[in-house]
Order: sequence, then structure tokens, then C-alpha cells
Amino acid sequence: MSDLVDKLGDKLREKKWQLATAESCTGGMISTAITDKAGSSEIFDRGFITYSNEAKMELLGVRHSTLEEFGAVSEETAEEMTKGALAKSNANIAVAVTGIAGPGGGTPKKPVGLVYIGYGLKGGIAQSTKHNFKGTREEIRLQTTKEALKHLLSIIK
Repeated sequence: MSDLVDKLGDKLREKKWQLATAESCTGGMISTAITDKAGSSEIFDRGFITYSNEAKMELLGVRHSTLEEFGAVSEETAEEMTKGALAKSNANIAVAVTGIAGPGGGTPKKPVGLVYIGYGLKGGIAQSTKHNFKGTREEIRLQTTKEALKHLLSIIK
């Protein structure tokens, strides 16, 4: 994962961009991966850890109606989290994650390992991708963090 963070840092520095994160199921792992590197203040603006629905609404402006209709673990929520992170930061790019890391909390429609990763650029549209990760809680959170970093790299290129 260190290589991904280094590559992302280089790309962000090249563009003189800053990043914001909005994390639910990872609880700050993406922010930690980035800020573990010296010099991260050049590329990291802020991180929002919004584990509860209330936090998603208060800090990121996720609509209550979105949470009611689609749930916290949905593409719509991931996209609204991304838009909120961009709107409430000085970042040029943002990533958001929401999912079910387990071991409990899954349902037949939304099983453990279901994660949505949202991403977007300031002034652009927010999009999300759906993932079905396998493994323990820690493995799912790690896979989510790595995939989020890969998504960020792919949109910067």
C-alpha cells in the first residue's frame, strides 16, 4: 500500500492538488495511510470520519431522504459523501467510502463486504463504484483502503 500512497502523493504534488476523504467503514484508514507519510500536509486537506448517519448528514450534507430511500451503504450515499467532502474542504479531489465491514450487519441484499467507493473532482461530477470484498473485517477495510487509493490514482491520470 505504501507504493500506492507514494504514487498518489507524487501525482497530487505534480498538480498542486489537495485531497479530502470521507470515510465510514474504514474509520480513517485512508487518511492514516496518507498522513503516515512525511510531507502529507502538502497534499492532504482534511478527512471526515462519518460512521453514523447523523454524522453523514451534519458534516457532509448527505440528505436524510437519500439515507431513507437507499441506505447508508449505497452508491447514492457514497456520491453525496464525496460531494460533501469537496464542498466542505479546500480539496481538488475527494474519495468517500461506505460499506459493511462485518462480521455482522450484512443482509441478503447488502452482504458483509459490500462497499461503495465514491470519488470526484471539485466542480465535476461525483461517481461511485460497487465492490464485494471478502475476508475478515480487517481484510475488508484494508481492501477498501487500497481500492480507494487506486481509484484516486486513476482519476488523476
